[in-house]
Amino acid sequence: MGCKINSLTPPILCKFHTQKPELRTKPIFHFPSSSSSSSSSFSEKQQKKTKSTTISTQVPITEASSYTISFKTERDCKLGISRYPDFEYNAEGGRGNGYGGTKTEDSLENNELFVSFDIGTLYIPPLTSSTTKFLGLPLPPFLKIDIIPMLFQGCINQESGKVDLEFKAKFLFSAGSVYKAPPLLVKTVLTSEESKGTMKRGRGQRLDDEGKCRLVGVATVDPIDDFLMNSFLGLPTECLADLNAIISISASS
Repeated sequence: MGCKINSLTPPILCKFHTQKPELRTKPIFHFPSSSSSSSSSFSEKQQKKTKSTTISTQVPITEASSYTISFKTERDCKLGISRYPDFEYNAEGGRGNGYGGTKTEDSLENNELFVSFDIGTLYIPPLTSSTTKFLGLPLPPFLKIDIIPMLFQGCINQESGKVDLEFKAKFLFSAGSVYKAPPLLVKTVLTSEESKGTMKRGRGQRLDDEGKCRLVGVATVDPIDDFLMNSFLGLPTECLADLNAIISISASS
């Protein structure tokens, strides 16, 4: 049994259209098709608040409007789940590369980029005794939480600094070679704005002139096929990602 995660943030404001352009441009910038649909969480009332977010499969990009994007995670991050206090997380060394481009004349004028990161280049440091503290103390040496990215895409407004990026990843809990839990599937929108659930919340910071930003996202975590993990985390529950990051944008040559 897996688990489904739904973003509790408002849907991404920029919209991707599937209509094909009248003129052929190249190269074509491909996004993996993605959609999130509402599922049960804490109550029917909460379920009605959850809205789906969809992103089309293609965004045409001309050579004049193509950009390369780099993503780095820094120190002073946080990860939280359930009723427990947040983990202090040093994500320095995280990285990823992607591409971006404008779709319409309006998005070009507003400096709005549609971006997608290459999952093969995306790395987020695991939570270990050397990267993570809980209540001021390092995690026990045998505990480890690997983060395996599966999707990272969305839009960046260079004019306002607003960032909204769909993020999907597997979280793998293990205790040495003795115990390995089934993956927790986390799906949310990492935003420079506010992300709020019923239990967790966070507020981001928009891109500054140096590309620094803070991205936050709250997700709902469903039960998995593991009694120990379900009981320990109190699944279903919420988790919070709070990442201190640097996003660099440069025009492709």
